[in-house]
Amino acid sequence: MSTKNQISVEIPLAVIAEVNQKLQDCRTLLAPYLQGLTKEEKESIFKMGDKTVATVQKVKSYMETNPEFIPNYMDKVEFLKDEAVVTSLTPLGNLVTQLSSDIEDTVTIAGSEALVAALLYYGTTKEASDKGVATAKPIYEDLSKRFTKKGNKKKPDTA
Repeated sequence: MSTKNQISVEIPLAVIAEVNQKLQDCRTLLAPYLQGLTKEEKESIFKMGDKTVATVQKVKSYMETNPEFIPNYMDKVEFLKDEAVVTSLTPLGNLVTQLSSDIEDTVTIAGSEALVAALLYYGTTKEASDKGVATAKPIYEDLSKRFTKKGNKKKPDTA
């Protein structure tokens, strides 16, 4: 029985190490400028979306051409800083999101294929153990702890 193989790559450890180092470098470079939020803060804060980004950028443009409408109590310098952060970090966030999605998809495919292969091996050790192959029994017993089906426990007879 053959299984479908969607991915067949070997990523050199040197590539993994280099990518890891570069990601750490990125994180280190940006760390002084980034800020975290608690779950509660994330839920309660006023958020920008695709439409509001354009609105903020349009307001910035109008502030340059029509500064007479900037309220005295508005901090224009901080507004411009905030808009610049959004404009500069958004493409980086998009790239990171794409990279994360590609990594997760690759891990999902490779993990699925590895698990199917592991189940095939487990099945042959079970069959060999059932047929009395002595060397298969300890392997099967060890692996059977990991491949037990949860939720299929028989209820005790109450008759």
